[in-house]
Amino acid sequence: MAKLTILNSGSVYEFEPGNVPYGGHGKPGSILDLAMHFNIGLNHDCGGNCSCTTCHVWVREGAENLSDMELDEQDFVGMAVDNRPESRLGCQTIVKGDVTIEIP
Repeated sequence: MAKLTILNSGSVYEFEPGNVPYGGHGKPGSILDLAMHFNIGLNHDCGGNCSCTTCHVWVREGAENLSDMELDEQDFVGMAVDNRPESRLGCQTIVKGDVTIEIP
């Protein structure tokens, strides 16, 4: 089991990577897809298509348990408000193990 921890609320959600039903939000198994599955409020104005920055998150722990950042995500995350080295787009970031995020 993996854990997705949301610092803003102190909530921890356990799941088995690859076995959460895909809800059509971003990439399957992405932070956004998991957020929608667990009813976590994470904005996604473009519907999870990597066309905006509203699902921007800061990865506080577990970056090694995330998919690599692809060029499309790099282009958009650079435009996010309060962009930091630990910034990722929830719609593109697939979770493979324990990770802790903060929603700006």
